[in-house]
Order: sequence, then structure tokens, then C-alpha cells
Amino acid sequence: MKGVILAGGYGTRFLPVTKTIPKEMLPLVNKPAIAFIMEEFAAAGINEVLIISSRRKRSLEDYFDREVELEGVFSQEQKHDYLAQIAPERMQVYFTRQQKMMGTGHALMQAEAFVGSDPFVVAYPDDLHFGATPLAAQLVETFHITGKTVMAGLDNPPNLERYGVLSLADDNLHVTDIVEKPAPGTAPSRLASIGRYLYTPEIFGFLQEGWAKHLAESPESEYYHVYALKQLMSRGRVVQHTIEGERLDTGAPTGFLQAFLHVAAQDPELATVIREFAAGM
Repeated sequence: MKGVILAGGYGTRFLPVTKTIPKEMLPLVNKPAIAFIMEEFAAAGINEVLIISSRRKRSLEDYFDREVELEGVFSQEQKHDYLAQIAPERMQVYFTRQQKMMGTGHALMQAEAFVGSDPFVVAYPDDLHFGATPLAAQLVETFHITGKTVMAGLDNPPNLERYGVLSLADDNLHVTDIVEKPAPGTAPSRLASIGRYLYTPEIFGFLQEGWAKHLAESPESEYYHVYALKQLMSRGRVVQHTIEGERLDTGAPTGFLQAFLHVAAQDPELATVIREFAAGM
């Protein structure tokens, strides 16, 4: 099993900081957001990860590289706890760049050579998961049972109309359609799609097919993965897994703050600061 992280976006909702710092590198206390995805992947047994980034995100590559100067300083000073904190990932991490922001479908096409014949988990780094069983591991388990593409479903979220909502077959397992941002009262279910998928390699043929149609019809617009997903759905090749645990959306400042507080509250000293701040408001 391999992992792919889509990290090419501009992060405009966090300007001006994202003018120079990738959104994925914004820290939740002392750890960048993308590191939580990597930990989730590692806990699911994924040991090869491709990060699809863009020209402005060199710091992502630097973060997952060795920091030789600091290693030397900390080794000389016998600061082994610091050394552990800057140790590189034990998995193999690769990078490729999306030369132009052409949407998620185009980004996924960049992963075909890396994926080969393996199934792969795709993460959008805006979606962080906290729970006893890592979300990627939940999707992997469903794949081993079904052998099909797996979508992560969030049950009955607030503001359902902001999501792509899944339409399910009678077995409540197979996904037959996805409706983007349905009008109030028209959603086909209460199950929203979030940014975690497990794809089988068969998706690439449909991505290429959809890309050809896209170039013929609207080549200047972004190309999304929905066409390929719907082709798989029509063939009974997509199932859903309703996630267990807590999902936090860091794609906007409000959700990012919630995630920051969630992580900070795990540290007793920082939790005290939060309580004192809240009491003084």
C-alpha cells in the first residue's frame, strides 16, 4: 500500500502567511499539519509516500530531508531528545510538482508512475483525523474486505450542503453517485465525502479518459477527479467507510484554530493556558 498527499494548492484563505509558507507547514503547536498525515500513514503500514506539491513549496521537501547541521550540534551536545524530534521519516518520501494548478484530477495523474499496480491512499492535508484507529488504516481494512476503491464518509456533519454528499445502494456500502453541495432538502443521504480516499489503480484509465474530454471542452479550467470516480461508481467499484474518530478541517482559519486547540489540549501545561485564557474572556 502506498500513500499520496495532494499539497499543491495556494492556501489563499491563510494569506498573507501562505505567500511564503505552505499551508501544510503551518504548525499545530510544534508540528506542521502535514506531519499528522504522515503519522497516520505510517500507523496504517504505508511506507512509501508521494507528495504532490508546487514550485512555491520547497520547504516541504526540506522538512522531510535530514538537517545535518542540527544533527551535528545536538549529537555534540548529547541532546538525544532533540535528535529524535528532527529524525527524518522512516518511510520513503518522494516529491513531484504540479507545474500548473489544474485541479485534483490533474494532480492525481501525476502519481500514476509512482503507484504502479498498487492500491494507494490519497490524503488532502486539510482533513486531519484523530482517533484510536488511523483513518487510513480504516480504509485499508475496508479495501481488504471489498477489493474496491474506498471513500471516507462523514456521518451527518453540520452544514451538509457544503460537501459532496454520497448516494448509496441498498446495501449502504456501495456508492452509486456523489452530489456536490446539494440544495437544502435534496441531499441523497447524510453521508458527506471528505478528503481521504483509497484508490485502486484502475482509476488512472478513467482519469486519462476524463482529461481528454476536459481538454476538448474547457482546457483552461481545473480538472477534478469526480468524472473518474463516477465511472467507477457506475461499475459498482466504489464503496464507502463511515469514519470512526474525530475529523477536523484545517482548510480555513476557524477549523485550523479548532485543530490547534485540540492538539494543545493534549499537553497539560498548554491545557492550563487554554483554560486560563477562556476563564478571562
